[in-house]
Amino acid sequence: MNTITDTQPLVDMKNISISFGGIHAVDDTSVDLFPGEVVALLGHNGAGKSTLVKILSGAYQRSAGEIQIDGSEAVINNPRDAKAYGIETIYQTLALADNVDTAANLYLGRELLTSWGTLDDVAMEAKAREVMGRLNPRFQRFKEPVKALSGGQRQSVAIARAILFNARILIMDEPTAALGPEETAQVSDLILKLKADGIGIFLVSHDIADVFDLADRVAVMKNGQVVGHARTSEVTKDEVLGMIILGKCPPGATPGPGAVPS
Repeated sequence: MNTITDTQPLVDMKNISISFGGIHAVDDTSVDLFPGEVVALLGHNGAGKSTLVKILSGAYQRSAGEIQIDGSEAVINNPRDAKAYGIETIYQTLALADNVDTAANLYLGRELLTSWGTLDDVAMEAKAREVMGRLNPRFQRFKEPVKALSGGQRQSVAIARAILFNARILIMDEPTAALGPEETAQVSDLILKLKADGIGIFLVSHDIADVFDLADRVAVMKNGQVVGHARTSEVTKDEVLGMIILGKCPPGATPGPGAVPS
C-alpha cells in the first residue's frame, strides 16, 4: 500500500482525453492535486475544465489517460466509484432538497434508520450538528427548510454533506457565484477549514479575484488542452487572463500542450 507523502499527489490525472462526436473536449490533459491544496481550473466556457472534472467525478468516462489516487491507479466508471475514492462534487446548483431541513439534506439518499426501520431523525440531527459545528460554528438554523437559508449557509450545507461521508477530494463548481461579499467571505472561510483538514479541492471558477484569494495553483485550459500551470504566488492576474484569452504562457508558469508558442 502506498503512503501519502508531501511529494505524492492526492490526485494525478495523466494525459486525459475524451471526445464527443469527433470533437476533442479534453485532449491530452494532465493535472494533479495535493492534500490540503486548492487547484483552480480556469478557462472560457467550452475550454474543457468542467468536462475534465466530470471525468474525475465519474459522470463521464475518459477515452484515454490514467487517474491515480494516492499513487495507485483508480478505476472510475461512474459516480459511485468516485465516491468510493472519497471524491465528492459540489455543483453550482448545490443539488439541495429545498423543502427539508439540514439533517435531511446531509443524509439524502443515505438516511439512517432505527432498529424498527424508521428514520432515525435524532441520530441524523446530532451528526448534522456535529459536522456543521466543525465547519460553520455560527450555523443554528437546523430545523428550517434549506430554502430559507442564505446562499452562504446553503453552500455550507452542501459542503457538510460531502465531508460527512469522508470526502478527501472535493470538486467545487463556481462556489461563490451569485453570492454577496459577506457570503463569499463565509465560503472562503469554509474552504480554508477544508484545506486545514488536508482535503484537496479542485475549484472551477471564472472569478480571477476569487481564485487568487483561494487557490494555491491554477491550471488554465483552452480548446480542451492545458495552456499552463502556475502557483498563484508566481503569476499576476493579468498574466492569467493572458493565458485564458490568448493561450500565452508567462515566465512564472509551466507550459502545457495548449500553450501558444512565444
